[in-house]
Amino acid sequence: MVRKRTVKDIRAMKHSDAGISMLTAYDASMARLLDESGVDILLVGDSLGMVVLGYDSTVPVTMDEMLHHSRAVSRGTKQALVVGDMPFGSYQVGVREAVVNGVRFLKEAGCDAVKLEGGKEMGEVVRALTRAGVPVMGHLGLTPQTAGQLGGFKVQGRDLASARQLVADAGALEEAGVFALVLECVPGELARLVTGSVAVPTIGIGAGAACDGQVLVTNDLLGLFDKFTPAFVKQYLNLAPQIREAVAAFRNEVAAGVFPAAEHTFGSKVDFGSILQNDEDEGSNG
Repeated sequence: MVRKRTVKDIRAMKHSDAGISMLTAYDASMARLLDESGVDILLVGDSLGMVVLGYDSTVPVTMDEMLHHSRAVSRGTKQALVVGDMPFGSYQVGVREAVVNGVRFLKEAGCDAVKLEGGKEMGEVVRALTRAGVPVMGHLGLTPQTAGQLGGFKVQGRDLASARQLVADAGALEEAGVFALVLECVPGELARLVTGSVAVPTIGIGAGAACDGQVLVTNDLLGLFDKFTPAFVKQYLNLAPQIREAVAAFRNEVAAGVFPAAEHTFGSKVDFGSILQNDEDEGSNG
């Protein structure tokens, strides 16, 4: 019998030899494929704004859009822990609104937990969410929702002051009750230091191999999103050119009348020609 992973399972992986695998999913079909492949966590990331919805950043993504895609992913998942990304504006306004929106991810979308960006300033929000029964994954380093304040999509924590701040933020979020931390675009040695300083798992993206797990945007991993490829991404497939080639072949075969062929067409033992003959006879009788 398939057993659903829990927050407790993910926390326990901090002390196991197996690294935690996390990938993004935005629909039921992809979620099913990733889930059947044994991925530990499926993140319904607000990255869907850029790779699915065509926005220039994650900032415009709404709660309704996140809940819509989270419901689809939940329906396609049997084993992995499903984490919904709280979009910009859904938790920064106030603690009450953050809790209401966090509860919606679990109650309406079937998620197992939520993820939010920010350091110790988010401590009160994390505590309120966990008190309400909403498990929280933190996110430090490069935080895409506020990338403009950070000087763009750049590596964070390269100087001592910002590195100390990141370590302090990690400790504050752990104390507030997060069950795991995403570390994005920070130097490998800093990620190693943070990983050793907290009792919760760290999941890196552009943060080196010392984290307790790794996450990638699935569209990057598969080569589906080819507007740009971050330096930390390993492309396991390059599907975009293959998809273009397949679609062009379909278009050309339709234009040439080659598709559909006989093997793609349903047959019948009925003589449909008699339908027209009967119609003509009835017309002449009238």
